[in-house]
Amino acid sequence: MTSLPVVNQPPHRCGALLGQLTRRLQLRSESVLNPLGLRPRHLIALTVLRDQDGSSQQDLAKTLEMDGTNVVGLLNDLETENLIERRRSPVDRRRHVVELTDVGAKLLARAEFALAAVEDEVFCGLSDDQRETLYTLLQQATNKTEFEACTEAIQPPPTC
Repeated sequence: MTSLPVVNQPPHRCGALLGQLTRRLQLRSESVLNPLGLRPRHLIALTVLRDQDGSSQQDLAKTLEMDGTNVVGLLNDLETENLIERRRSPVDRRRHVVELTDVGAKLLARAEFALAAVEDEVFCGLSDDQRETLYTLLQQATNKTEFEACTEAIQPPPTC
């Protein structure tokens, strides 16, 4: 059977390698988060709340791209462990404001420290400069909107 050549494609495909790297990071990350009682979705929510200095439940749902019902369940988990605090907004009593507690901030710091060690382990084959370049490239790839990425994918590559 003769295979047809793939036209206008780079010689190396990244998807499978990124998938393998993602699985490795995910497994190692879960192994350090589990003893802390955290799941990746908890970590992301705590990080967003810290970085935004709190949030309304609605805004948090939008940021996390989650259904409001699922966010309530997530926040219930975090509130049970005293990692977050929900209260009515003084400006709009219909809204809940969610903030990180001191306990949540300390646990988040411990988790980030543990995850930094995981990244050091997984990326040990890269220099600091290479890791920074990888970060920049991944950031560029994820900052494109779905439409921009699809539009660029169908554009012919620039010629020199």
